[in-house]
Amino acid sequence: MNASLTLAKRGHVFWQRLKQQKILILMSVPFLIHIVIFKYIPIWGWLMAFQNYWPGKPILQQTWVGLENFRLLFDDVVFYEVLRNTLAMSVIKLVMGTVSSIALALMLNEVRKIRFKKAAQTISYLPHFISWVVAANLVRDALSTDGGVVNRALMSLRIIKEPIMFLGIPTLFWWVIGFSHVWKEVGWGAIIYLAAIAGIDPALYEAAKIDGAGRLKQIWYITIPSIRPTISILLIMNMGYLMSSGFEQQYLLQNGRVIDYARVFTIYELDYGIKMMRYSFATAVGIFRSVVSLILVFSTNQLAKRWGQERLV
Repeated sequence: MNASLTLAKRGHVFWQRLKQQKILILMSVPFLIHIVIFKYIPIWGWLMAFQNYWPGKPILQQTWVGLENFRLLFDDVVFYEVLRNTLAMSVIKLVMGTVSSIALALMLNEVRKIRFKKAAQTISYLPHFISWVVAANLVRDALSTDGGVVNRALMSLRIIKEPIMFLGIPTLFWWVIGFSHVWKEVGWGAIIYLAAIAGIDPALYEAAKIDGAGRLKQIWYITIPSIRPTISILLIMNMGYLMSSGFEQQYLLQNGRVIDYARVFTIYELDYGIKMMRYSFATAVGIFRSVVSLILVFSTNQLAKRWGQERLV
């Protein structure tokens, strides 16, 4: 009897909250429809990974081959090269992007001149709105051996004696990707951390000043611990993109000299799948990426829970 009353009370509370928040629910309906149409319905196409798919025939009338496409994937030597490149560039971009965004947000937060702060923030996040088609050309010009600003600066500082072909050295390509990513996205990433910093109670800083804490100690003992939940959530979410280090950036900056270090899964799917009309093979690669990404997100979320950090659920 008590259990049924409790369930009835919970149901009443649920419908009451639903009624109170009906405007928010109605606002979210278009986004839910978008997710269902463009994210869940296309999962039907995963059937192609278990077939020898050929355009022109209904998907259920294709020749079924079981796990053959996955066997071909794991037997391919290029697959492990692509896995190495994707993970390396993703980790470099994640670490460099997170650290630089947090550092920029902390520095901007310490600026007291509002005009300078707004100008610096605007300049830092403007590259985010530049297409990688344009940005890649800017990176190429900056790293050029023929008057590139980077080589000229390094030579002026006497760090190097002659220009370096940054985009022609395979082992440097990952770092070119990392630094160009930071240049383009650091300002945009800092916005989230600035918003988190803005939500910190000013009384904490006042108390720290009374105790004699300087700016560095305030940052270390108040600002960083206060934005730790935001850092944790963003890291968990970014783990889902660890198997997708990008496409345009690598595709536009790659060349024949560095192709073995530039090829990532998205380029692999294009070159070894779609271009060769191996649609089933390309789908198998996509499934592998999606499953591993899902495992990484859930694993990171559980680690955050175990360590007492903020998590998604």
